[in-house]
Amino acid sequence: MITNTRGFLWSDLETRALLEIWGEADVQSALDGNFRNSHVYRDVACRLAELGFERTPEQCRIRIKGLKRQYYQAREGLKKNGHARKICKYYEEMDRILSCRQGGHGLDGHGVAERPLTPAGVMVVAATAAVGDESHLQPAMVLAAPPSARQSGFRNSRQADPEEQDDEDDDEDKEEDEDGGELESSPPDNFQDDSGECSSYADHAIKVECPPFAIPIPPAESFKQINAHTNETPLLSQAKRSKKRHANLTLDKMMEKFLQQSMDTEEKFYKYEEQRLKIEDKRREAEHARELQMLQMLGQMLAGISSTVSQRSQFVPSNPSQRSNHRSYGENFNYNSMTTTLSPPIVIERSFSVHKTHSIKEMENIFQLVRNVIPPLTAKKHKGQDGRIGIVGGCQEYTGAPYFAAISALKVGADLSHVFCTKDAATVIKSYSPELIVHPVLDSPDAVREVENWLPRLHSVVIGPGLGRDDLLLEHAKGIIEKSKVKGIPIVIDADGLWLIAQQPSLIQGYPRAILTPNAMEFSRLYEAMLRDPVDNNDYHGCLLRLSQALGNLTIVQKGERDLISDGEKVLVCSHEGSSRRCGGQGDILSGSLGVLAHWAFLAGPEKTNGQNPFLVAAFGACSLTRQCNNQAFQKFGRSMTASDMVLEIGTAFNKLFET
Repeated sequence: MITNTRGFLWSDLETRALLEIWGEADVQSALDGNFRNSHVYRDVACRLAELGFERTPEQCRIRIKGLKRQYYQAREGLKKNGHARKICKYYEEMDRILSCRQGGHGLDGHGVAERPLTPAGVMVVAATAAVGDESHLQPAMVLAAPPSARQSGFRNSRQADPEEQDDEDDDEDKEEDEDGGELESSPPDNFQDDSGECSSYADHAIKVECPPFAIPIPPAESFKQINAHTNETPLLSQAKRSKKRHANLTLDKMMEKFLQQSMDTEEKFYKYEEQRLKIEDKRREAEHARELQMLQMLGQMLAGISSTVSQRSQFVPSNPSQRSNHRSYGENFNYNSMTTTLSPPIVIERSFSVHKTHSIKEMENIFQLVRNVIPPLTAKKHKGQDGRIGIVGGCQEYTGAPYFAAISALKVGADLSHVFCTKDAATVIKSYSPELIVHPVLDSPDAVREVENWLPRLHSVVIGPGLGRDDLLLEHAKGIIEKSKVKGIPIVIDADGLWLIAQQPSLIQGYPRAILTPNAMEFSRLYEAMLRDPVDNNDYHGCLLRLSQALGNLTIVQKGERDLISDGEKVLVCSHEGSSRRCGGQGDILSGSLGVLAHWAFLAGPEKTNGQNPFLVAAFGACSLTRQCNNQAFQKFGRSMTASDMVLEIGTAFNKLFET
């Protein structure tokens, strides 16, 4: 394991400041006779902090302990070979403090001073100084005693003289208690890494012997001297160092080899992935070729069917009296049931992938038509030019639905998104996102007039998300639909807005710029309200065509396992891959996206949509985008996926489908 040395590296200036504080007279006096001295080192740390050096009391104690050990080893080295400074950089400062504490002269290389102790077993020093250009150190409270020789320093002496081992243990236990106030060893100090002052000691082998030291005994007795010697030779220390360096070199080589292998493996992985993608692209190209062939065959079949229908239509009775038994819906729209019976629904089914798509003429490439209607991003545009969408809905019970619709419109590419909701829901919806413009007017008496003032600024309106079924709110929604129809604004109706249409179909009947987005239950309710018959589960395409025609060829998106889209003339099937997760809010994301794409498609004109119904193209694009978001979010979150996760995927899904 790698030892944590954070905070234990001392600079030269910090060390000298610590020695000046530790050598003051009041500090040494406080250390004299105190076995519990942690409070003393707390005061040392405080004084050191006044000089601008942040250290903990434990770090100060360990640093002093290490310096004392270096000093004693240097003193022994000075007696042997005179190389004290190579062992201890701060030898003179330590010698001055400890010599004064011993009450004798310092070491000058001609002899070794004895270390008499007071009856309490501690030494006393008096010194005050300033550190370089720093401010003078302030006298403080009580400080701690210096550490004694480490236990490891006397290990060899115990082996050489086993009879004195018990005395040495007693002495070391007392000095440990003086240093930290606890009978436990401090973390080992590394002379080489401590502060950089002992590099010469690491490079030259020195025979280190522990100096004579005194064992405190009762005042009535004298001091017993114990000489500790070490038998470790320089050759042995050099052998250990060389072995460590050899181990380090081996570890470096192993790490280098491991990194090289990792790079090779990663490179192979990318090569295999590239090959896999190429194979996948070829497979998808083959699928597209098969789809094109099927579409061509389908076109031929439709041409044959059309000729048959034209022949049979000659036999349709032209006398109005003979057609009196046929149903008529709406004021300006007559539905011919016999023609519908004879005319099979025109169905174009297309499943698009996220990767390559191919340009197909006319109706075979609805997906390319969606790309055509998306406006390019240019610096010449101004705010609001790419879409200002209005969401009508949001009450006290339902605040999430209008938010999902409005934020989806912004994520798809609209510049501004307005939410017209009740006063109770306004604060909640506004708290969801600062990008939304929230109008708390839907439950006010003049709500229709308030919204009508904003209609000239809006490009499309989405009515229904979170609307609720309160009579007042439904009445206001009805008025907003009427005002929007007068101004010719595209209208997307979803959720509770469809409940209103099921109660009053004439409200939207015959308005070609309306898009309905019912789910299975809402579709069944609309179908029964308009055609007075239940839905034929074996003919969803026919039912969708009949409902659209009954409503005046409105664009209807029947949401389900596969989204069916029809304008009364043809049926598009969007079977883009989604997921099996059906969480709340997905329909709101679809309606908000559809509001933006409807504006873009309507604005693009027939040349961009190849003469096709622009709302049919917009609906197909919105369904594909919603399914792609659903698929991407499900891949990340699985069963825990929510509508909020889908919102986060709108940007990447849009790029994959329409801009790559």
